[in-house]
Amino acid sequence: MPIQALRMTLHAGQEDEYRRRHDELWPELATALADAGIEEYRIFLDPRSLHLFAIMYLREAHSVDQLSALPVMKRWWAYMADIMDSAADNSPVSIPLEEVFTFLSGETACK
Repeated sequence: MPIQALRMTLHAGQEDEYRRRHDELWPELATALADAGIEEYRIFLDPRSLHLFAIMYLREAHSVDQLSALPVMKRWWAYMADIMDSAADNSPVSIPLEEVFTFLSGETACK
């Protein structure tokens, strides 16, 4: 199962608003994420740095790279742009993260 991880940055004082907006995730966006092959998507916050760490578990045949072309994704980015670091097109400034350690229960060695 492919995995993608990235880091984003939240603006100071926006922690509760970020949670609220995600608690009310639009159904059409949830459908688009699932249709793109995202099996699981988790976002974690480091409250000291305000860095957001996201990890996505993807189906083998996924189209995550095509999400940026969808109108619903563009609307979501515009909706979120005021509370996090964003690019000129409102997409979140995202830094891809490199996997450096994996532990799998039942495996004899770590990756």
